[in-house]
Amino acid sequence: MRLPEIKESDLDPDQREVLQAIQSGPRKGVGLVGPFDVWVRAPKIGLAAQALGAAARFGSTLPENVKEVAICTVGAFYRARFEFAAHGALARRAGVAAAAVEQLRTGAVPDLDGAEAIAYAVATALVRQHRIDDALYAEAHAEFGEAGLIELVGIVGYYCLVSLTLNAFEVPLTGDMEDPFPDG
Repeated sequence: MRLPEIKESDLDPDQREVLQAIQSGPRKGVGLVGPFDVWVRAPKIGLAAQALGAAARFGSTLPENVKEVAICTVGAFYRARFEFAAHGALARRAGVAAAAVEQLRTGAVPDLDGAEAIAYAVATALVRQHRIDDALYAEAHAEFGEAGLIELVGIVGYYCLVSLTLNAFEVPLTGDMEDPFPDG
């Protein structure tokens, strides 16, 4: 980690507010791990980022497997170790085939169908080309609806922020995580 260790007892009132916001919702008990260890140090960004994350991850109408495919696609693109280690496991729990999660990890085109395949296509197009073409837009809109497609794009954007944060500050894995990208 590029930043010095910080403990809850070291936090100033604004930083405590960020941590409380993180822990008061569906992330109970998360603490100062992953991007939250970074964002708590910049309270204005931290409050906004954690609120967007809560809405994207826990407030979305999209099914868990669809969200996790998009999140893992972004994490693999950026080779964000913490992100992929955490969400690869969540993807499998959400019903994404283990083989598809492995294909995402290695950069192969995953064997997905239906909504999962569309989520992968949207996330891939956004991180690689920074847009989606008309045909994919129409397909994603038909599958997810207007609000669902907006949520999917928001999830991709949020997890780009997460991945960049993790990589920029070299946030380490926790002791129970396996490095998904040990070759660098």
